[in-house]
Amino acid sequence: MSTPDTPASAQLGVGMVGYAFMGAAHSQAWRTAGRVFDLPLNPRMAVLCGRNREAAAAAADRLGWASVETDWKAVVQRDDVQVVDICTPGSSHAEIATAALAAGKHVLCEKPLANTVAEARAMAAAAREARAAGVRSMVGFNYRRVPAVTFARQLVAAGKIGTVRQVRAQYLQDWIVDPEFPLVWRLVADEAGSGALGDIGAHIVDLTQYVTGQRLTGVNALLETFVKQRPLPGASSGLSASGGTGMGEVTVDDAALFFGRLDGGAIATYEATRFATGRKNCIRVEINGSTGSLAFDLERLNELEYLDGTEDPELQGFRRVVVTEPSHPYLDGWYPPGHMLGWGDTFVHEVKDLVDAVAAGHDPLPSFDDGLQVQLVLDAVQRSAADRGCWTEVEEL
Repeated sequence: MSTPDTPASAQLGVGMVGYAFMGAAHSQAWRTAGRVFDLPLNPRMAVLCGRNREAAAAAADRLGWASVETDWKAVVQRDDVQVVDICTPGSSHAEIATAALAAGKHVLCEKPLANTVAEARAMAAAAREARAAGVRSMVGFNYRRVPAVTFARQLVAAGKIGTVRQVRAQYLQDWIVDPEFPLVWRLVADEAGSGALGDIGAHIVDLTQYVTGQRLTGVNALLETFVKQRPLPGASSGLSASGGTGMGEVTVDDAALFFGRLDGGAIATYEATRFATGRKNCIRVEINGSTGSLAFDLERLNELEYLDGTEDPELQGFRRVVVTEPSHPYLDGWYPPGHMLGWGDTFVHEVKDLVDAVAAGHDPLPSFDDGLQVQLVLDAVQRSAADRGCWTEVEEL
């Protein structure tokens, strides 16, 4: 934990841009990581950035940040900032990240990496150039940091399920089922890039590629927008936040379904939707191999289901593994076995891995190249859907 007596050389000053949903989760992680793990550098929450000074100041006070800026360019230039944490809509990721890297700041950027392949390529190129000067960058795919997911990757890599044959993944939410829900930025392509596809589909693309160690090479896809128009924010009171009234066009997908082929020979199916009535934040992933299977459910995130296909068929079945032992990933810093972790703790693990990498002088994962690769998959899905579901190759990095 950073204190006023901590030498400046041992501190890692953090500047966070954006302070809404993701900003709150990241703030909790920056506050907590050094209290759970013995970090080689002590994160200092130097500055929070938001366009409205009064609102940003209130957020900084609530979330634990030492100061406030209203222009991200000022954050990038501050001498007391060594890490820039980007928690803004995707439309601003490229500009902020490339400027921060050019200024010699390490960067943590929320997913998806960008709104377009062109932006993601520029960010990955900037990250590669900065790497030569010892500047690190990482994409915030936090579900990699669920201990059960990391453990699943270890089991697959160790050959515990044999050759991976099939992958199926779902990410189900329902927060925009009501057609009267307003036209927030996540429903506008210029701000969000895509809808369920990029917002939550990106997570399961990265998660399955991470666990299997394979990358998607081609897809067949279907995108659907169920509610084509929504009330503008503030329209119910007669005036929207943008000064207009009435309805606005939804320009992103509400649901994305696609199947694909991975470079190791496995086939995969994906479903990402924000119209699964009754599902709040449900991720389900199953990996079937030649000698076993693994299954993960975010609603039981401390557990992993494992089937050993080499056992006697009369005794064979999925076993419930409670992933809370000190020997399991990340668990040595937390509580005794059986005491469960939660969703927010994945961001604590994210911060730990980033700080460890910065201190050790190596590149954290997932890298901006990994973020670009996911962006290329999302782009292939969009192109396939626009071409009536034709088979579409994923572009090379």
